[in-house]
Amino acid sequence: MSDVEADAMDVDEWWGHIERARVAAGERADDRDSPDDPLVDILVDLLVALPPDQIIAFERRFSEVWRSAHQWRLWAAAYLIEGGCGDDGFMDFRAGLILLGRTTFTRAVDDPDSLADLPVVIRMADGDGGWIGCEDMNHAAHTAYERVQGETDSYDAAMSTPGWPDRAAGERWDLEDDDEMRRRLPRLAELFL
Repeated sequence: MSDVEADAMDVDEWWGHIERARVAAGERADDRDSPDDPLVDILVDLLVALPPDQIIAFERRFSEVWRSAHQWRLWAAAYLIEGGCGDDGFMDFRAGLILLGRTTFTRAVDDPDSLADLPVVIRMADGDGGWIGCEDMNHAAHTAYERVQGETDSYDAAMSTPGWPDRAAGERWDLEDDDEMRRRLPRLAELFL
């Protein structure tokens, strides 16, 4: 068994950490809009209880799940929802989408137009606040590891990975083309265009 396999985290266990943090956050679990959003801090506190190798295993699984959402249709959905979305914004959007839980994440990766059903997305369309993206989620395991170990050099060494994919998967189209957006993401386009 390789070192990577030895410290791998089962996907169900990984999502269990996300769900426990969501339960602890209560009604505040579905919206990153608040300046005192508690969800990432709650997750970091849960990760601090893990041994260092399991914090690294959590991050490896996070990277895998996060990369699975690097799809053009989902990027187009984020573009509509957020009123524009560049590279960094899409990184944060995918991290925040993970915080919405396994069911929502999986549904959105399979059918980005399903995001039109989310109360936070409906509020955003109505101009009533709300947000999905979460930059801090991209650093949760790093933060937890530093709290446990008092350093991050060993974390950084363990997490050295190949480069990110250059392009999102799937057929690309002009995100400024409203007719194309309506054709490909009709429910979201109805909310935002």
